[in-house]
Amino acid sequence: MKRPSARGAETRLRILRTAADLFHKQGVRATSPDDIIEASRTGKGQFYHYFKGKEDLIHEVLQVYLKEIESNTAPLSYEITSLDDMERWFQANIDLQKRFDMTRGCPFGTIGNEVTNGDELIRQDLSLIFEVMKSRIVAFLVREKAAGRLVEDAREQAIADYCIALIQGAMLMGKIKRDANVAEAAIGEAMAHLRRYSARASPMPARPRRSSP
Repeated sequence: MKRPSARGAETRLRILRTAADLFHKQGVRATSPDDIIEASRTGKGQFYHYFKGKEDLIHEVLQVYLKEIESNTAPLSYEITSLDDMERWFQANIDLQKRFDMTRGCPFGTIGNEVTNGDELIRQDLSLIFEVMKSRIVAFLVREKAAGRLVEDAREQAIADYCIALIQGAMLMGKIKRDANVAEAAIGEAMAHLRRYSARASPMPARPRRSSP
């Protein structure tokens, strides 16, 4: 297959970036190829030269997201080495929402909310993205347990699933309420919960018993 020219590669990338932004802004179903062609200032011939159709384009957009996460070039850092990093990761997701005045959710969640039974390729793409995301969190938790900083009965897989589900729900509620405080309150509760798994956390003092009258 002939490699695209520098100009062709730039055009393809512009279409991908435009599509990613429109999908994030208004969803997949509400975004037509014509919308993407107009916003990216390309022609139909160029669009269909690089992409077979809309589903192929969605797949390629998700592949870009995946490669960015795997190569640590994504806008949000997925390198987590401490609970403070975990908190910064949570907050970075909400800060992304703030840039759009809380009118958008997670770009992956936005696409995922529209997946139907016929969108198997897209579902698999999203599943892989979340698995890579989860693997970064699990790796951190495994290292913490090996270093004696995490209690032995902590379940790394379940905690990682919790973290991802929490931020997805927090961003959704933040978007619905148009209020960052709602999302940030959820993050605060999540971090309080996660810190209880720290092996260095002090046990909660027992309440004194009332004396019998």
